[in-house]
Parts: sequence; structure tokens; C-alpha cells
Amino acid sequence: MSAWRPDVPGVAEVFHARFIDHAYPLHTHDAWSLLIIDDGAVRYDLDRHEHGALTSLVTLLPPHVVHDGRAATPAGFRKRVLYLESDVLGEHLIGRAVDRPGWSDPVLRQRIHQLHLVLAQPGEDFQAQARLALIRERLGQQLRGQVPDWRPPHRDPGLAERLRQLLDERVTTGLTLDEAAAALHSHPTHLVRAFTKAHGVPPHRYLTGRRIDLARRLLLDGRRPVEVATASGFYDQAHLTRHFKSMLGTTPALFATRSPR
Repeated sequence: MSAWRPDVPGVAEVFHARFIDHAYPLHTHDAWSLLIIDDGAVRYDLDRHEHGALTSLVTLLPPHVVHDGRAATPAGFRKRVLYLESDVLGEHLIGRAVDRPGWSDPVLRQRIHQLHLVLAQPGEDFQAQARLALIRERLGQQLRGQVPDWRPPHRDPGLAERLRQLLDERVTTGLTLDEAAAALHSHPTHLVRAFTKAHGVPPHRYLTGRRIDLARRLLLDGRRPVEVATASGFYDQAHLTRHFKSMLGTTPALFATRSPR
């Protein structure tokens, strides 16, 4: 079992657990409980109606509504939960979640899975914010019964270029997705989609690439990796090393020590 509060606006708590014989009594939360099951199955009552949470489903339990929970099989279950602040979706949607708290939506489930992976890695706040924005949009569409068929993202090259310039200016200091959206007078999800369409990578990956470029220059100047990490905008040396090795196939410590033959 593990639980933590990430530095991501809108996420009150992340909770991972495996239970075999534990049964939750009737209770409520003041947050939205966004649940995916990785193994087994769960039975629960929500507002006196019985439901099930399976590995194929995304389950969303609304705030302030009584529910319980228990394993549906003797082997128990393994789950991952995001507790989202009530204003992430708005309390006006509680009734819709009570009526239908679960959906078979592979796109949404994959996005939630990816967000859990990102939240477990320090220093990935900007990426987490972008992923949460897309999840929030998809949840709203599910609650309203308005999930669209796939269509190509709307092109907005001017907006994408303005975001690129903003990211270039904030390579070392970084920024939140909400700050970028406010500065460019755009909705966060539109900002992410427009940038990805124009540049071929999402904004968080572009920013990481710029930071790697800066780190390379600083390493070649003779700076130590521990200094380079924070000087190029990474959370710490481990954060730098993870991305550096992923992109270049070597560590920062080895990068500048290999002399030409």
C-alpha cells in the first residue's frame, strides 16, 4: 500500500493498494475517487445501488455520496485511485456519476494509467498537469454522454508557436500548464493538442528536450552532473539521469568523459 500527495493542482491524493479480505464500510469522500482495477474485481454499493469495478472499467465515485467496497473474488483486488478535488469536475455532475459511475473506455483507462506512472516520478509535474487536463476533459464527456468519435486535432500553428516561445523562455524555471494557458488565453487541453499537432511532440516532451540540450552544453563546459541538474531545470540529479539516458543512451557522468580516438 502507498499513498502520497503530488504537487499537481487538482490531485488531492494518489492511493495504490492490494486487499484480499478488507471491506470498506459505508463512507463518503469530499473528493472525486477515480479508480482503476489492475487485478481482481470489486463490488460496491453507491447510493444504495450495487455496482462492480472490473479491470476493463474506469470507475468514478462522486464526492459526498455514500458508498462501500469489497472484493468480488476470494483472491482480492489491486487498485489505483486518484482523489481529485471537487472543482476538477464540478459538483453539478455528481448526479450523473451516481447514475453511471463506470465506463468501458480504453482511451481513458490508458490515460489514467499513464498519469499514475508520471505521478510516481519526481519532477514530472508539467507532464502530469497535461495528462490530467486530457483526463478531466474525457471524464466530463463521459458524464455528459458526449464522448466524440476520433477526429484529427484542430490545427492552431500560431498558438503552438507562442507556446514554444514561452517554453524556450522558461527552460530552467518551468511553468504550470494553467500558467501557460492563462498567458496565452487558451484552454489547457487545446494548448496541448495544438502544440502536439504542430511540433510532433507534446509540450512536456519538448521542454525536456530543451533541458537536455542545455545540460549537454553545461557538461561539456566541465560542470558536475549534480550542478547541471538544477541549472538545466531538472528536479535533481536522478531526474536528469533518467531523461538523459533515455535520450542519449548514456549517463551525464559518462557523457563528457569520453575523449575522441
